[in-house]
This record gives sequence, structure tokens and C-alpha cells, in this order.
Amino acid sequence: MKILVCISKAPDTTSKIAFTDNNSKFDENGVQFIVNPYDEWYALVRALEIKEAGGGNVTILNVGGADNDPIIRKALAIGADDAVRIESSTEDALSVAKQIAEYTKQNTFDMVFCGKETIDYNGSQVAGMVAELLNVPFVSLASKLSLSGNTATIEREIEGGVEVVEVTTPFVISAAKGMAEARIPNMRGIMAARTKPLTVLPAYSSQNATKVKAFTLPPAKSACKFVDASNVEELVSLLHNEAKAI
Repeated sequence: MKILVCISKAPDTTSKIAFTDNNSKFDENGVQFIVNPYDEWYALVRALEIKEAGGGNVTILNVGGADNDPIIRKALAIGADDAVRIESSTEDALSVAKQIAEYTKQNTFDMVFCGKETIDYNGSQVAGMVAELLNVPFVSLASKLSLSGNTATIEREIEGGVEVVEVTTPFVISAAKGMAEARIPNMRGIMAARTKPLTVLPAYSSQNATKVKAFTLPPAKSACKFVDASNVEELVSLLHNEAKAI
């Protein structure tokens, strides 16, 4: 099996978020970046499990600049065989999907794995767009996957239950919680990642379909109110008059 795993760079969840250029750009100064967890913990690890069970090759694909190389090396340390980075500064979902699709058209893969979404934009758009551009089946929000030859049986959570589908390769899948268990790179993997091939390709021709006009931070949380355990009347009054329904 030849498997392509698409990974993206995301801010660590402890990072302080700020914007520049009249709130139109994310300020990356002082921000610690990581591999997007859905890409790493679920998509990449499940791809590696499939390779370990039946052989094959796992390739990492990232769309971005040279500052993404450290997160690519981490993915290689976890166990991927090789990596490709398409040199592009775009952040538009469709343009990113076109970069991935063009590379995939020129390089045959049985499966393309993505995380269900990134933890910064939460768009959950790229994987579906890639599948459409490749004209192959797409299964979103997958939580389990088993293989029998070229047929995959996939479970995905839907409202009120679980849906089970079958699909034959090639296909695109977006992985959600339950697909695999996170792995921590060991020293051997970290050392090996330094010499694994990382190919940098020029961007394919594409244009952004959207443009960010402005970002807005969520409102600051209000201060907590503490009520003495013996003062039940005050607590009831606060719940009736000030507490907001969730």
C-alpha cells in the first residue's frame, strides 16, 4: 500500500493569539507550532499501522514554507518513510487542496489520509476538496478503518449513531478521534528522521478563492463569582438572574 498523509502546521494550544495588519493576519511571533493533532495522532498513526501490518510506504505531504520543516521532521520521526513539501504561502483551503491534488495525480497512492480538521481554522474542507479534484471516494470523520485487500471498511460517527461504509482504493479519508492512538517519537526515530528524504517542490499554479478580511478574538471571560456553601438563597438568585443557558 502506498499511503499519502497530509499534515499541516498549527499553533500549540497554549499559544497567546494576536493579529497584525488591522487584524487581517495571524501574528506568528513567539508562537510555538506543532503538527496539527488530528493529522498526527489519527491520520499518520493509522497509516503507519496499516503499513506495519501489510507493508508499503507512507509519504508525508505538507503545503507551506521552509518554516514547516521542523514539523515535517517530527512526522518522519514518528515513522513516515519520506516527505514532500510544496513551497506555497497560500492558506486558502481550495488552493491548498489543489496543490495536494496535483501532486497526487502525478504520484499514485492507494489512500490519502488527512486529519478531520485543523485546530486553528477548524474548516474541515481540504480533504473533501482533494477527493473531488481527484474524482475518488471520500469518507469524512472516520473513527475506525480495517482493510481486506483493496477494500476498506470504515466507521464514522453520525448524529444518533455510527455509520459503516465500504470503499475500494483509491480514496481520501479524514480521520477523527478513535482512528488510532497517539505515538511519541523515540530517539531512534528522531535520529533516523534527520536522514530521511524531504523533497521540496515548487507550487502548482492556483489562485486563492477566498481572502481573510479580519480576525476577531472571542470576548474575554467574565470573573467568577464565589458563593458561600451556606448561602443557598444567593446561589439560587444568581442561577435565576445571571447564569446563562449553555
